[in-house]
Amino acid sequence: MSVYSDEELERMLDDLESDLVERKESFRGDVPKKARQAVCAFSNDLPDHNRPGVLFIGAGDAGQPSGYPVSDELLRSLADMKTDGNILPLPVCTVEKRSLKGSEMAVVTVFPSDMPPVKYEGRIWVRTGSRRSIANEQEERILSEKRRYKNLPFDLHPVPEASLNDLSKVLFESEYLPAAFAPEILEANNRTYEERLASCRMIVSPDNPVPTLVGILALGKRPRAFFPGASVQFLRIDGEELADPVIDEENVDGPLREMLSKIGQKLSAHNRVFVDIVSSPTEKRTYDYPPPALQQLLYNAVLHRTYEKMNTPVRIYWFNDRIEIISPGGPYGNVTRENFGRPGITDYRNPNLAEVMKVFGFVQAFGRGIAVARRALEANGSSPLEFEVDRSAVKAVVHKHPKKDA
Repeated sequence: MSVYSDEELERMLDDLESDLVERKESFRGDVPKKARQAVCAFSNDLPDHNRPGVLFIGAGDAGQPSGYPVSDELLRSLADMKTDGNILPLPVCTVEKRSLKGSEMAVVTVFPSDMPPVKYEGRIWVRTGSRRSIANEQEERILSEKRRYKNLPFDLHPVPEASLNDLSKVLFESEYLPAAFAPEILEANNRTYEERLASCRMIVSPDNPVPTLVGILALGKRPRAFFPGASVQFLRIDGEELADPVIDEENVDGPLREMLSKIGQKLSAHNRVFVDIVSSPTEKRTYDYPPPALQQLLYNAVLHRTYEKMNTPVRIYWFNDRIEIISPGGPYGNVTRENFGRPGITDYRNPNLAEVMKVFGFVQAFGRGIAVARRALEANGSSPLEFEVDRSAVKAVVHKHPKKDA
């Protein structure tokens, strides 16, 4: 599936009946919100066109150019719709400046999702004809059924040996659902437990309630019973080599939220902070290792690791002079050994696990974790972040603050 030619786009601009087109004269006022609703609806592709939908910025209702300036800032704002975490799963779309009908326009081409239903701010938007609306129960079920016939990522593969009894209903209904859906959607929700699970991609479908990998990782009572590597191994080593004495160790597992919370507490317990109240009018805190950097690198390691045919846990080795965070599985998709860590280069081996981490609050936006870690290290006065990347693993190395060795 490719982007449209100029001739095709101009025909789409003139087709006022098409449900594959949305036109906006500018990107001001409430348009950014409505644009995201449109991206969500095109991603869901309820009419099953299996063709990209197009959002034009700089076009009037009749398709005529509005003359709205297409600046680099506008293009960046449109591109942010893909990664700001408000549309989940992450949409697949391109943002371009195109010359159409003798005028510049911003063109957002949105490809149908392989993982419907797609939500914007906890609401599933769909489009039929010129009508854009929140999906009703039947439309939501249709979207869930569509997913079964797609080429799905591994985190949506069924776990045949698991059953509904292996998922925590309490965790799903009391913590996940309220964070995943808008309040009015939940209040009006007459869907069954199985339909809700399927809508969140935790099971294959209401008629085939087999848990998916993401369901086991997010809600599983015992994730390691099905995926032995679904854990984080922590070692505090008194020295600078793996052979040196271990003074603290733990293999932390459980459903994703519990696992990440526990390992976060472990990291905090070993970290030291130095408070300076003398050298400046305000208190200054310096850490052995800045917490935001450790958090982002931990979340990245869990999110981007491979679970397929691999029983190795994420490993955190805390030495006297550094911390190594090792994620099983090398770079994926658009990310290569050569471009790893570059701004704007990102891809997702586990896109549905990414959604779970966003819903649970561990991720605020996507594609920015390494940048946040680097910025935190710089602000702390720490040495730069280092990576060792090969086909089987990604290792992040964080050095202890150079002045905190005593």
